[in-house]
Amino acid sequence: MENNYFQRTEKLDISWCPGCGNFAIKASLSNALIELNLKPENVAIISGIGQAGKMPHYIRVNGFHTLHGRAIPAATAVKATNPNLTVIAEGGDGDMYAEGGNHLIHAIRRNPNITVLIHNNQIYGLTKGQASPTTLISTKTPTQPWGVFEEPLNPIALAISLNASFVARTFSGNLEETKEIIIKAINHKGLSIVDIFHPCPSFNKVNTLQWYRENTYFLKDHDVTNRKKAFEKSLETEKYPLGIFYTCEKPVFEDVVPPYILEKTPIWKREPNLEKIEEIINLKRS
Repeated sequence: MENNYFQRTEKLDISWCPGCGNFAIKASLSNALIELNLKPENVAIISGIGQAGKMPHYIRVNGFHTLHGRAIPAATAVKATNPNLTVIAEGGDGDMYAEGGNHLIHAIRRNPNITVLIHNNQIYGLTKGQASPTTLISTKTPTQPWGVFEEPLNPIALAISLNASFVARTFSGNLEETKEIIIKAINHKGLSIVDIFHPCPSFNKVNTLQWYRENTYFLKDHDVTNRKKAFEKSLETEKYPLGIFYTCEKPVFEDVVPPYILEKTPIWKREPNLEKIEEIINLKRS
């Protein structure tokens, strides 16, 4: 897409390996933001640690790195402080499903109006290829040379079982479809979870570009409001379904927290009440 004003113009030292699916995800995300007519200053990407977490380095928006696995709570706070921002939490399958798994679960309960993009290459790429929560059984890695024996986490089934308000999966090699899903995720009011399959050519020799093309398909004539059917689809592993699995309407975190019930002014624009702050401090001291 031309006129990509989300593209950084300065010289960048790209850490991603040639052939990494993160390049395609970056392109789909940038194009989605352009089609949504968003401005870089009105978008914030909050990322964790890992190769996926480097997205704020390479795209011209507000960015903030958190601790490993902590992108979602930080993104929730950013959105609560400034609800006018489009907030995206971004991380890998290790970052979001291992270190950050507890935060994902409770974000589903809380339902903040943020979009969570999970770069799922089924391996830890930054730390040189040990198994992640989504690595398939029998995959051999530097830290599991005998082969992985744990059953892989099914993030789609997990999200639907907890009644997440938007659950989708795509594959980075399908740039147009990924862009469209990201657009719908951002437009959704509530927590949007998008699991994005992508190859890691350096450390995952099982789930290659060709493997994803041969082992995925896009859902057709699927009722995204039918939670039971969506859950059934999430359990398919002979070929992995792609697309939007499930959506529902739920109360949104920023709409029900006390600071916004009586006043809609974003928190960051409000003048601090120093007397109240001092009163609270003195109360705690006593």
